[in-house]
Amino acid sequence: MSRSLPSDPSELLERARRGDRVALARLLSYIERGGPPATAVARLAYRAEVPYTVGLTGAPGAGKSTLTDGLIGRVRAGWPGTPTEAVEQVGVLAVDPTSPFSGGAILGDRVRMSQHALDPTVFIRSMATRGHLGGLSLAVPDAVRLLGAAGIGVVIVETVGVGQMEVEIASAADTTVVVVTPGWGDSMQANKAGLLEIADVFVINKADRPGVREARRDLEQMLDLSRPGAWRPEIVDTTATAAEGVAELWAAVSRHRDHLRGSGRLTTRRADRMRHELRRVLLARAEVRVEELAAGEEFASAVKALVAGELDPYGAADTLLEG
Repeated sequence: MSRSLPSDPSELLERARRGDRVALARLLSYIERGGPPATAVARLAYRAEVPYTVGLTGAPGAGKSTLTDGLIGRVRAGWPGTPTEAVEQVGVLAVDPTSPFSGGAILGDRVRMSQHALDPTVFIRSMATRGHLGGLSLAVPDAVRLLGAAGIGVVIVETVGVGQMEVEIASAADTTVVVVTPGWGDSMQANKAGLLEIADVFVINKADRPGVREARRDLEQMLDLSRPGAWRPEIVDTTATAAEGVAELWAAVSRHRDHLRGSGRLTTRRADRMRHELRRVLLARAEVRVEELAAGEEFASAVKALVAGELDPYGAADTLLEG
């Protein structure tokens, strides 16, 4: 027998703050579906404290899900070097490819995190990209805020491996972890993908395989050429399937967080994120307005004028927008 839940976002959020995971899941569903309910949830979520967000990105098959699984336990143990700063709850958003038939997530990376499935302090959710080429669901920034509003202090966002377009994770994370493997390929190709520009920490996963030394050398050389600045991304070797190097990775993330806080970059980075999110909302609202125009008589008249050669598309657009 299914549980009866209120539909009001405020009531659902209160339940989520008390540890009701079903209510939290319902709120995330509102966000994913979009529309007025999603806007109502987002307005509530943006009043709360922002959780520290760690983004994991990299090519398909790099072992991101297994690495995330190992990282969850380390996060629950608290921030390294600061035993009083505990992490009470951890959230994971696994952004999966979208089914072209149902619109849902088709990989379901949660199956690789089964050891945490019954842990009440861990909340794992797969989210569909819904065809968005950035590898990051448009709903993810709002979902991160919602998890923070529900009392979750650290959120890990694991993105679908989609190559060059995956760099969008940098706009939604405080610390971006880029995962590569031995034999990861031409370093220039990685540079084209933009991964070097967004990485705060590099992970060479599957470090039990040949080629680790060469992968590290390539990364170091490219960092020497392209990454001047106060923070030089650390490079950590891991073998996620054996839980090796995961503690070192979490320590590297912690050091980057300390750097951001000490330099004031955390505030600046989050302000940049707000700028990006406001632009995203404005574009979405503009798209809705364009769809409304396209359904009107003025749009139909403009199309007729275009067909007759009386107008060009740019003049037609100017006329519609001014109207």
